Amino acid sequence: MRIAFLVAPEGVEQVELTEPWQAVADAGDTPELVSTASGHVQMFDHLDKADTFPVDRTVEEVSVDDYDALVLPGGVANPDALRMDEGAVAFVRGFFDAGKPVAAICHAPWTLVEADVVRGRRLTSWPSLRTDIRNAGGEWVDEEVVVSGDGSGSTLVTSRKPDDLKAFCTAFTAEFHKAGQGSRAA
Repeated sequence: MRIAFLVAPEGVEQVELTEPWQAVADAGDTPELVSTASGHVQMFDHLDKADTFPVDRTVEEVSVDDYDALVLPGGVANPDALRMDEGAVAFVRGFFDAGKPVAAICHAPWTLVEADVVRGRRLTSWPSLRTDIRNAGGEWVDEEVVVSGDGSGSTLVTSRKPDDLKAFCTAFTAEFHKAGQGSRAA
């Protein structure tokens, strides 16, 4: 399976990219870093600059059809920048339209709110997004990991924070593989 990791050029919480990335690789799948700009992405450790990672492809160069699933890492600035980029928002919405699974952690659901895909779904996030998610028609809960569907076939896996990464990675890799098996059987 090919898994897209969508990030802005800066502001990504590094551990929320690296641990899910490793989980995808450990599951035998291929992660790919997609961003709104080419070059390198500046990661952060909270508010401090961390490492940089090379972008594999830009949003303009890719299609939802290129991937089996999507991971949205958090960081405060990352999803805020993504939700202001029409191409990124359309890319995210496309996974839901195609019934493909999506995983989002921490502040990443801000991009989901902008894509108008939380309505009728149960999800979690960093607590400061609670009101935004509720205003967008979602049901916000304070749980380590939430797996939800909306009847369209697209599964959403969400978690609150870096402390939830182990449960998040276990849940989303299982859901991605379940969806992958279903699409191969179709």
